[in-house]
Amino acid sequence: MLDVLQGTLEFLILRTLAWGPQHGFGIAKWIKTVTDGRLQIEDGALYPALHRMAQKKLIAAEWGVTESGRRARYYELTPLGREALQRQTTAWTDYVSAVQQIIAASTRKPARGRG
Repeated sequence: MLDVLQGTLEFLILRTLAWGPQHGFGIAKWIKTVTDGRLQIEDGALYPALHRMAQKKLIAAEWGVTESGRRARYYELTPLGREALQRQTTAWTDYVSAVQQIIAASTRKPARGRG
């Protein structure tokens, strides 16, 4: 299992909610499933993040009933959240591309610098 890097949880939640409204357990389950169990979001991180994101108006919450008949808060993207998801998707795509270039670099030795 991999640790979720600081600053990525909000993006993971936004990306999950792009598929439609979901309750907290469903968000964590989707992330775990899609990553073949390599990323697991703990409740102690997930729910405070959802609360912060709701305060920033990136997501909205509404009470609903789960498939098993339990009451749960369902979260969905707001227009502001969709904009944030687009920006963060571009930023993460660029970042991952740059890191992949570094991983793949096998021909150039880093220049020795001073200073």
